[in-house]
Amino acid sequence: MATTDKASPRDRLLDAAAELFYRDGVSIGVEALCRSAGVSKRSMYQLFDSKDEVLAASLERRAPGYAARLMPGPDDAGTPRERILYVFEQAEKSSTAPEYMGCPFLAALVELKDPEHPASVVARAAKETLQEAFRAQAELGGAHDPALLARQLMLVFDGASARAGAKLESLDGLTVETVRTLLDAAGVA
Repeated sequence: MATTDKASPRDRLLDAAAELFYRDGVSIGVEALCRSAGVSKRSMYQLFDSKDEVLAASLERRAPGYAARLMPGPDDAGTPRERILYVFEQAEKSSTAPEYMGCPFLAALVELKDPEHPASVVARAAKETLQEAFRAQAELGGAHDPALLARQLMLVFDGASARAGAKLESLDGLTVETVRTLLDAAGVA
């Protein structure tokens, strides 16, 4: 775990939550979470109203770093097509790590099944941000229907993430080639 003795109890809880929820699922109990973080249950409840809020806060904290690893930076050169393909290249690279369990935001949405759960709200926002980035690049690239292409790209991203996270599929070039085909069909040069 990426916590240190100097980290605040809040940071230790969020670090432990990010690791445990990603690795073991959202059903982790409060005792296991607090033990892993080295924080008492009393301290956790002083910082957060519930385990649900810890999960939501851990996902919210994780979102910018996750996006930064997937997306090219704002100053990175490249055509819209190259910028979209970059996301899938990064996803393929990430999926080869032994600890890869898929997209943490998709996993939370699937496990929770409650669209009003605080963590579902955060996870949905992260997924919508990625879809909007795809739509914007598709529009810049001249796609016939940028919104449809963005939805198709999300379907590929989430499907690939789920299959690779479940160790059912090696992405090794599969998603990038699939996305190239979609980009060609959508008219993105």
